[in-house]
Amino acid sequence: MITVITFNLERDGGPDENGRPPARWRAAHELLKTHRPDVLLRQEMTYSRARGKRRLHDAAELLEMRGFVGGQGWGNSPTGLFVRPGVFDVRQEFDVQQELESAPLWRCPPTHIVASLREVPEVPIVIMSWHLAFNSPRRRELETDEILAFADQINQGSAFLGGGDMNEYPHPSGETVPPIDWTDDGITDRMHMMHRTNRSPDGTRISCTYADETLLGAGLHDPARYAAHTLHQPDALCATAGQNKPSQGGPRRIDRHYVDPWLINAVLEVSIIDTPDSDHDGLKVVYSRAGMAEALRRNVARRAAYDLAL
Repeated sequence: MITVITFNLERDGGPDENGRPPARWRAAHELLKTHRPDVLLRQEMTYSRARGKRRLHDAAELLEMRGFVGGQGWGNSPTGLFVRPGVFDVRQEFDVQQELESAPLWRCPPTHIVASLREVPEVPIVIMSWHLAFNSPRRRELETDEILAFADQINQGSAFLGGGDMNEYPHPSGETVPPIDWTDDGITDRMHMMHRTNRSPDGTRISCTYADETLLGAGLHDPARYAAHTLHQPDALCATAGQNKPSQGGPRRIDRHYVDPWLINAVLEVSIIDTPDSDHDGLKVVYSRAGMAEALRRNVARRAAYDLAL
């Protein structure tokens, strides 16, 4: 099996305590270690570039993985990712500073590499960890369009696997968590409402769902939807954030994965990891390793795009 986890650890667990990562950071990584991820997509690696990327290296050593961290960006909250040696071979990593200069639109620049599954070295896999802008629907739209530029490499024979903190909502089609009613008197965080909504033609506020609609519309797939509707795992669609924020609309499915239309066929299970040390829970996707290899070779049928009219 291949396990992929995305996890936003709030502000990287906090600053160092007595010269070492804080208790929240250590507890979160010990929990992650029990799930033995083969790919870990991290967000809010706030302190992981400091002191020669010491915290990045600490995480990589603890998890027995190879780690990468993105640029600082003006969101001051780097993304990162980890892959397990012996499962994936890294074929290419990228110059973070050069990317910041060429793509300043990202509030929190993504981390991305090109790797290959050990059994299928001839097929490149674009692996990407992102954290979309928390404060601007327009910027999230631009960032989503840039994700599509990476995903477009599937048309040249690559595979695509990415995910992270979307900072907006899934399209309501097929969801179990009902959409937010922004007219509810209990939603008192007006700043958050502006961050997460657009004005509809009739003047009311409606939830931002551009990222989900666009990535699905381009033919990518959401493993949680696949698990819920094809594998009969309804809990895959449970909320990952907002549990303690009723003033912002309450629990929501904010953290999501997207993969190409071949890899989706290898998904076995999707579950939520309860992570008490952050304001986000982890999202865990388990793939068949043999199924992933067959998907990379494209020996399985390309799954049709998700129908948002369902």
